[in-house]
Amino acid sequence: MSKSFFIACLVAAGIALHAQTTPIALPKVAPTVDQVLSLKRAGSPQISPDGRFVAYTVRETNWDDNAYETEIWLANVQTGGTRQLTNAKKSSQSPAWSPDGSKLAFVSDRTDKRQIYLINPQAGEAEALTTLEDGVSGFAWSPDGKRIAYTATEPKSTAIKDREKKYGEFEIVDQDHRMTHLFVLEVATKATRPLTSGAFTVGSFAWSPDGKSIAFDHRINSDPANGGSADISIVTVTDGAIRKLVTQSGPDSNPVWSPDGSRIAFTTAMANPDYFYTNSLIATVSSSGGVPTALSSAFDEDPNLVAWKPNGLFFSASHHTWSYLHRLDPETKTVARLAPSDAVVMSSFSLSRDGSTVAFLGSDPKSIAEVFVAPLESVVSGLSRTLQAKKLTDTNVQTSNWATSTLDVVSWKSQDGATIEGVLHKPLDVDPSRKYPLLVVIHGGPTGVSRPIPFTSSTYPVDVWVPRGVLVLEPNYRGSAGYGEKFRSLNVRNLGVGDAWDVISGIDSLIAKGIVDPARVGTMGWSQGGYISAFLATHDAARFKAISVGAGISDWMTYYVNTDIHPFTRQYLKATPWDDPEIYAKTSPITYIKQAKTPTLIQHGATDQRVPLPNAFELYQGMQDQKVPVKLIVYQGFGGIGHGPSKPKSHRATMDHNLEWFDQYLFQTTTRPTTAERQR
Repeated sequence: MSKSFFIACLVAAGIALHAQTTPIALPKVAPTVDQVLSLKRAGSPQISPDGRFVAYTVRETNWDDNAYETEIWLANVQTGGTRQLTNAKKSSQSPAWSPDGSKLAFVSDRTDKRQIYLINPQAGEAEALTTLEDGVSGFAWSPDGKRIAYTATEPKSTAIKDREKKYGEFEIVDQDHRMTHLFVLEVATKATRPLTSGAFTVGSFAWSPDGKSIAFDHRINSDPANGGSADISIVTVTDGAIRKLVTQSGPDSNPVWSPDGSRIAFTTAMANPDYFYTNSLIATVSSSGGVPTALSSAFDEDPNLVAWKPNGLFFSASHHTWSYLHRLDPETKTVARLAPSDAVVMSSFSLSRDGSTVAFLGSDPKSIAEVFVAPLESVVSGLSRTLQAKKLTDTNVQTSNWATSTLDVVSWKSQDGATIEGVLHKPLDVDPSRKYPLLVVIHGGPTGVSRPIPFTSSTYPVDVWVPRGVLVLEPNYRGSAGYGEKFRSLNVRNLGVGDAWDVISGIDSLIAKGIVDPARVGTMGWSQGGYISAFLATHDAARFKAISVGAGISDWMTYYVNTDIHPFTRQYLKATPWDDPEIYAKTSPITYIKQAKTPTLIQHGATDQRVPLPNAFELYQGMQDQKVPVKLIVYQGFGGIGHGPSKPKSHRATMDHNLEWFDQYLFQTTTRPTTAERQR
């Protein structure tokens, strides 16, 4: 062996040994559509009464069965250890601790319908408590742990069954309602009896601290258009006697008892007829009856009641793009914000029995939601406080090798001087001297909000585009949640028009900064975001190279007569189309169809009840008549009211179809194979 060869061998061996002790960092790669949709996601944390454990769910994607499935996990707060608790067919969700913390009740559709199950969190198999024909809706433990109250939709009546036997299935609109009612279950014997019946439908409910009564909200029927009819009543558990508690106009819902049972807090419009866009309030009323007292009038946002504990009333609310827990002192009406930092999105709160500890989901610009716990013992009335939160999960490890993006909250002035914020997604290696293509993704609502959280879009492939060198702007246009009642009211009788100002001015602000190529701009959105995209497609077509309209409104009159929430349009436009056809025309994309010229993709669910399918066909036919490149895709199988994709393959479809459309008309690249084509 030569000396030079021997030295070369030693060098090679040294390199090999060094490689074993110092791993080479692999380059990060952009995620695919399927990888984003396959992320395991934590949710629904429920802290045990003593604060020692947190039950939570983990959602996984089952591509074979085309379903998102959840299982329940358990975290030890002291050690941080986690373990899976359920492992069954389909999903197990909505965990709820018994008052003594010895058992967990939960809902599962493992036998097709949603039933209540019971499990010992330390050991053992789950036991079914209900076997209802159509399953259960919600449930809650009694304070003594011996009973569970639940809501369930009443079965078809004998008259309806006889009618179908004779004539087949049909529906008499506004008459064939099936009501949801309240039942109580004896846990030991599984014996069940109804607590309510009659011509109303029950929503949320809560046991009194002494377990003798249940407060519940109810509407005249299940039609979403009648949400404003919600009132609150109390039923006595022993005999089912019902007495009305809150009967004022407008929606009153989500009752929560005070710890001593003397008062009930609830969410209310306080008889304001414009409840779709004005602030809701937290009010209290004596549990024996009386005039409600509003507590949160000085708080300029929608508060969402969480719990009433000895140390105060807790609620969640948005502040611009963020969201936090708050404590409301029911005596002084002062509000304190409770959060681990300013730049955090908190949700799904659960408090221990004494209110000393809270579990919640937390996310930020660098991480998807994780489960956290934080102590609340030293919360002082009226003083905001930084929470010392402990993370119990680590779902973000799944994205550690992905090329991500930088998420910034940006702001600009709109045409009328209103300050508009938005979330700007930028590649990590963004070059400030380069002009990038820009895609605008517009949220629904209008009282939705875009937040700076990665990997949240399952309709538009935002996290696939950005690593390819694309900027994505999500504008929180006028009417968005988190900016107060005055801001939410700015698009009243100004729908579409003012929204377009906000989007166009946001684009112009980025062009002025020199980072956007004005010749390569596209826009898209679903629901209200689809409507705004449709408005831009006909009113401001020259600004865009390609557009995608998802479940969008093309004509407010078409929408008004077809939707399941007629009051929405009457409140925002302040008229019916018969009373003021001009405002309906001014705010309708179809009015400006002669100006359309931008290639437009239209996506819509076949059974959409919120924005029914005629809206899509109207825009499609109008664009065809104007010789605009247009494609209409009608999707089958959307769940619920059919307003958006709800299963993995429908999410894959909407994302892939948008990739194809913008590749063809904005990026003008050779169309890449879709996810489905790559798997064939």
